[in-house]
Amino acid sequence: MKFPQTFRARAQAGFTLIELMVVLVIIGVLAALIVPNVLDRADDARATAAKTDVNNLMQALKMYRLDNQRYPTSEQGLQALVTKPTVGPAAPNWKPYLDKLPNDPWSRPYQYLNPGVKGEIDVMSFGADGQPGGEGKNADVGSWQ
Repeated sequence: MKFPQTFRARAQAGFTLIELMVVLVIIGVLAALIVPNVLDRADDARATAAKTDVNNLMQALKMYRLDNQRYPTSEQGLQALVTKPTVGPAAPNWKPYLDKLPNDPWSRPYQYLNPGVKGEIDVMSFGADGQPGGEGKNADVGSWQ
């Protein structure tokens, strides 16, 4: 069977502009539906990582307290978990409690208060905005949660 010349030329020509536009519109609609969900997952993952870090810091602080009968002062801060404090009350049985201090998932240092506002001591991250308070991804993540 022999096809007419126009049919063979069309079969070899590839996709039409309309076909390409339809595919691009479908991809755009899918991206509009999927991308916001993926971005929300990244914020959830950061908040979960901050909670894990805060719990680890609290455990190290409890070990410090067991060895030295008190928590580090606010002046000594979380750095007392990595290097022996040189200011404030001495830590007679000090050991290294952490290899290094982590930053929060937004690349800022964790905050430490002694005495704490919400507990005996507080360890917290100010969230994505780096400011106290906030909601959603900007909410504080702290040891009281």
